[in-house]
Amino acid sequence: MFIQPWDAGLDEAEWQTWVAEGHDFGQLCVNGLPGQAPVVVPTHFAYDGGDLLVHLARPNPVWKAIEHDPDVTFTVIGDYAYVPSTWRAAPGAEVADGVPTSYYAAVQFTCRAVVLDDPEEKAELLRRQLAHFQPEGGHAPVVVGQAPYGRMLSGIRGLRLEVAEVRAKFKYDDHKPVELRAEVADRLTGRAQGLDEPTARHQRRRLDRIGAWKPA
Repeated sequence: MFIQPWDAGLDEAEWQTWVAEGHDFGQLCVNGLPGQAPVVVPTHFAYDGGDLLVHLARPNPVWKAIEHDPDVTFTVIGDYAYVPSTWRAAPGAEVADGVPTSYYAAVQFTCRAVVLDDPEEKAELLRRQLAHFQPEGGHAPVVVGQAPYGRMLSGIRGLRLEVAEVRAKFKYDDHKPVELRAEVADRLTGRAQGLDEPTARHQRRRLDRIGAWKPA
């Protein structure tokens, strides 16, 4: 992932907060077997501050690829919007001379995949995922050998993705003039399509922190 200086995460707390706010669905990307394309698996994950926790069906073809090469990338993308050319013309320029772009947030984790097949390890992984996704409870306990989850454990394999590196990108035109960024945020709020509103919130949030961009 290419990251311009003005698109980089401002600190670790920025991407950690973004993930914690509900951006917990992404794509597991695994190098393919020799002569085959990479394997990409969309899935929910739970992040415990150190590792990513995932479980997948046992028949999933990704397992052979992981066994061949356990070094993987997990990527999460969200809060994206198309910004039309007419919104980005430079001050004093013809509106038609503006150039369109995409705004988005993305976090990529470089990981070492550890496969979990022990029933109790898989049960614990499911408990931690349920605690994340369903903190209000209301579900049966996950216990090895006990219905309903116990009999299902043999049908899944767990993955603990040990995070080696995190790269975060928040692409919201932070190198552009303050006035243009504020106007685009207002236009996104007014358009209110798809993810326009969270995109506008990110642009305003980073505008408040960065102000006018000053190269290092």
